Amino acid sequence: MRPNHKGRAQIFENPLLERLTRTHIALPISIFVVFAIGLIYYGISYSFIGVVEAIGLFTAGWLLFSLLEYIAHRFLFHMDTDTPTKARIQYTFHGVHHEYPKDKERLAMPPILSVLVSSLLFFVFKLIFGQFVFGILAGLLFGYAMYLFVHYAVHAYAPPKNFFKTLWVHHSIHHYKDPNVAYGVSSPLWDYVLGTMPKRSK
Repeated sequence: MRPNHKGRAQIFENPLLERLTRTHIALPISIFVVFAIGLIYYGISYSFIGVVEAIGLFTAGWLLFSLLEYIAHRFLFHMDTDTPTKARIQYTFHGVHHEYPKDKERLAMPPILSVLVSSLLFFVFKLIFGQFVFGILAGLLFGYAMYLFVHYAVHAYAPPKNFFKTLWVHHSIHHYKDPNVAYGVSSPLWDYVLGTMPKRSK
């Protein structure tokens, strides 16, 4: 798919559904940061987790997010489109972003969906991790907020003249050179571990 740097695609004919596919990036980032801070504060204040535990669990949650980001990007967002239904799902989830990579309003989930997903994750993680949910989920949600920030910055601004430029180059390779490598957006960690780092040009 050839990238188009002007305009945006129409995904739904219904104007309400179409509007819900777009959001200003600051809103979901704010939602996830507030949720993360609230979880840590509540967990420590009510003695579900200690301060040292909170730091460790938060870090573990952030690392878990980076893995989930990689898995979702590689296997869900770039699923095989061998049926019309799969092709439609893939395009709605991610293909539209590859076609219009500069569409700043389609770089994050809509706020309503963000709140629903965060709430659902709390109950799922509570069943899995018990009281540790307050640290692990906080780290995961904060990781998602940082992913949104990095992804937006990479598409909206010129690369900085420091070590963060690596993220710009990494993601640009995925968009403009080879969509089958460089799945990590907020970090290339899992590309290194799982063998999908772009090959260096000779």
